[in-house]
Amino acid sequence: MKLKNLTRTLTALAAVALCCAAARAQVTVIKAGRLVDPETGTVAVNQTVVVEGRRIKAVGANVTLPAGASVIDLSAYTVLPGLFDAHTHLCQSTLPEDRRNFNDDIAATGAYRAILGTVNAREMLEAGFTTVRDVGNAGNYVDSDLRRAIERGVIVGPTMINAGRIIGPYGGQYHLQPERRELGSPEYFFADTRDEMRKAVRENVHFGAKVIKIVVDDQPYVYSVEDIKFIVEEAKAAGLRVAAHCMTERGARNAAEAGVASIEHGYRMSDETLEVAKRNGVVLVGTDFTEQTASYLGVSPEFGKVFHATFLDRLKRAYRVGVTMAYGTDSFFYVRGETRGTLALTYLDSYIEAGVPAPYVLKMMTTNAARLLGVDGARGAIRPGLYADIVATPGDPLADITALRRVAFVMKEGKVVRGVASSQ
Repeated sequence: MKLKNLTRTLTALAAVALCCAAARAQVTVIKAGRLVDPETGTVAVNQTVVVEGRRIKAVGANVTLPAGASVIDLSAYTVLPGLFDAHTHLCQSTLPEDRRNFNDDIAATGAYRAILGTVNAREMLEAGFTTVRDVGNAGNYVDSDLRRAIERGVIVGPTMINAGRIIGPYGGQYHLQPERRELGSPEYFFADTRDEMRKAVRENVHFGAKVIKIVVDDQPYVYSVEDIKFIVEEAKAAGLRVAAHCMTERGARNAAEAGVASIEHGYRMSDETLEVAKRNGVVLVGTDFTEQTASYLGVSPEFGKVFHATFLDRLKRAYRVGVTMAYGTDSFFYVRGETRGTLALTYLDSYIEAGVPAPYVLKMMTTNAARLLGVDGARGAIRPGLYADIVATPGDPLADITALRRVAFVMKEGKVVRGVASSQ
């Protein structure tokens, strides 16, 4: 009996020792030549960032280096928080020949979409996007499974805020065949009555959505202000926010007056509607297509020019009005020679063309997006207590925003995804 008890005691002590060893998190020290605070648009030189496990432990010029820590020398780089794309579709990569074909979306199986999502997620992270908001077009909740796989370490990808099935008036974004009315499902959740709206929100919550995406106005009938308020309140009861796809002035005005978290696209918004959005704290995620990315939509070169010009005009006016904006791309297509991440960074050209200052664009890609997604208490800055989502570039994004296309180092939650190796 005594021997048996002794064996149990030794086993318990061994288990405790193993737990204690696991609890001693890896410590990494980053030597930053220039450290950017996107919120203030300022730079501190020769800073040290101490990362313990998944989070930032300390930041400063005179931080004591912990014994035994791994050291990453980024003294020749500009170091800043990981980037955000607040409007993407990881489980969708429409091919050039199919960009105007709805069947390309509905014919894809969940398994195929999961493969696309796995590839696109890694490519976004390697380009410096450590957090994304995936706003649907993922079939039957494939985005929820993709998010879980990333969170559990099964695959490599950015932190995801996913939307599940998109909610909209009958038809969603498409015109269906009367003989095949089921073609819109499960891509969309059609909801026209209050009961249908409530059910749509609750089903999304049940199956893992972290944001509610609605289509306001792609049909002759649109969601009213009261419709949208009802959805906003239902989502709020579950702790979620609402992103509203708006392609018309009327739809955007209804969404702005209803107080959604964000208006997506909004490319026909008037100055008056932009003012309403500003007053109600609604963020504009403009998905501001360049002429090149607009041409990828596969309609015609003329369409690309007109589409881009419309976005550019609204972008200039939105910046002048002062509505809060967050960076989002609406990248859902495959472009030869680009990864999903490098493609997302080409949208920077629109902001340069519109004359939006680089410090504000960087704020859109970090501070503003983090607040919109509700993760600003955990991400979007480099300060103690936050997750260690960190990128570095040899250029200065406060002077030249295209420096973000040359990201050479990416860390997500304390793990190096891309860049220089640690040294002792």
